[in-house]
Amino acid sequence: MKYRLILAVICAVAVIRVASTFHIFNATTDEPPLFLIGSPRGASGFAQLAERFPDRMIVTYDPRGVERSRKTDGTIEVTREQHAADVHAVIEAVGGGPVDLFASSGGAVNALALVARYPGDVRTLVAHEPPAATVLPDREAVLAAVRDLGEMYQRSGFGAGMAKFIAFTSHKGPIPADFASRPAPDPAMFGMPTADDGRRDDPLLAQNLQTTVTYEPDFDALKAAPTRIVVAAGAASEGQFEYRGAFGVAERLGTKPVIFPGGHTGFNKSERDPSGDPDAFAAKLREVLKR
Repeated sequence: MKYRLILAVICAVAVIRVASTFHIFNATTDEPPLFLIGSPRGASGFAQLAERFPDRMIVTYDPRGVERSRKTDGTIEVTREQHAADVHAVIEAVGGGPVDLFASSGGAVNALALVARYPGDVRTLVAHEPPAATVLPDREAVLAAVRDLGEMYQRSGFGAGMAKFIAFTSHKGPIPADFASRPAPDPAMFGMPTADDGRRDDPLLAQNLQTTVTYEPDFDALKAAPTRIVVAAGAASEGQFEYRGAFGVAERLGTKPVIFPGGHTGFNKSERDPSGDPDAFAAKLREVLKR
């Protein structure tokens, strides 16, 4: 695979370095750049999907505190508005919008914040499974469960926190009111470490989870933006939190989600998710972007 790799540093905030990676795969069309973003997933997590768009200029980046991006201001949590400003800075760095944008998971929430704040930045947004608790009828139970797993992480470390996170995100259907008070699962059940390494700076559990699920999208601004917003859900994650979040966001926008192959990470085939099918996922994304 022939490509050119450019590493740029965008000083979105003076004390924070945001590393941004631009992959250009033999771009041969006049289409705008296609951004692939996640949170806390960094640039490396989109390599398989990027390779399947050799005709487009593909741009992806490392969000604050992820991979090559190092937070140096002493803070832990990152707000959606900060992430939106960072993505805007990267868009400006490659010539400005409007661009096409595929955004996964927390990146989809960041992208909604981006479009609301910078409506001229994005031509088409594909928001894949945004974990948005505020649009769900069981929002209070969801928020209680997320607070609880965050507290578990702070008390007992990464393995314990991730075990609760996996149990939460794999649950199908509305979150029961007593979910947060249920006994904590054994981290070893999920292949997670049982010992506490003492760190409390995990990009998911410490930096992004709370600010992502509690974010209230500005639906009035989103509806007023010139951006075509397509909300996507994964066929294999039916009933799970992020899948239901996609349906809730689409309903508030007056649309219906487009169903994509695979689950929450269907664009990536890995040991953790061998059901991922990047070929089928890329074909669906290409189809959606053409409409």
